[in-house]
Amino acid sequence: MARSAEPTRRRILAAAYVLFRQRGYSRVSMDEIASTTRVTKRTLYNHFQSKDQLLAFVLEAQNELALAAFATFGDKLSGSPAAIIDGLFRDLAVWADRPRWAGSGFTRLVIELADLPGHPARAIARRHKALLETHLGDLLKRAGVREAHRRAREIWLLSEGAISLMLVHGDRAYAAAAADAAKRLLRTSSRQGGR
Repeated sequence: MARSAEPTRRRILAAAYVLFRQRGYSRVSMDEIASTTRVTKRTLYNHFQSKDQLLAFVLEAQNELALAAFATFGDKLSGSPAAIIDGLFRDLAVWADRPRWAGSGFTRLVIELADLPGHPARAIARRHKALLETHLGDLLKRAGVREAHRRAREIWLLSEGAISLMLVHGDRAYAAAAADAAKRLLRTSSRQGGR
């Protein structure tokens, strides 16, 4: 792709991300993306062969941004396992307090595409969630948690559940409840020898 085409491509990706995030994949048309970006449909299709491909590129770009943000956030998470859990769920509650918060875009899109198991966006979302879970496992391992990656999976499950319930009920207290459950899980696991 020519260098001069890159700003247009970035503009398309940014607009598509906002539209998909606000309204969902199926309710956004390529016509609307072209109009929002102020490009012709021909230009849009020169950059992306299909709406599916555009969504895949949007998620790849968001995956890289989210991983960088989580890595920076992870740098702030240190100390005891309980301190890591408190920081994780405290920041989750702060995130959920943003105006018009709509939960995890990756999770929402995968739910929307549930009947399309081969869709590339589902593979990207799966990889994204697995990388975040692995990063949490690495943090817990550095904090001395036995079977850290197994515990990270269980804690990530609590995190995803808290996100869903905060979205349904509009109640950030689910983050604190999930943090309490995660700390109990770590204490119980520690007493049982990490089984």
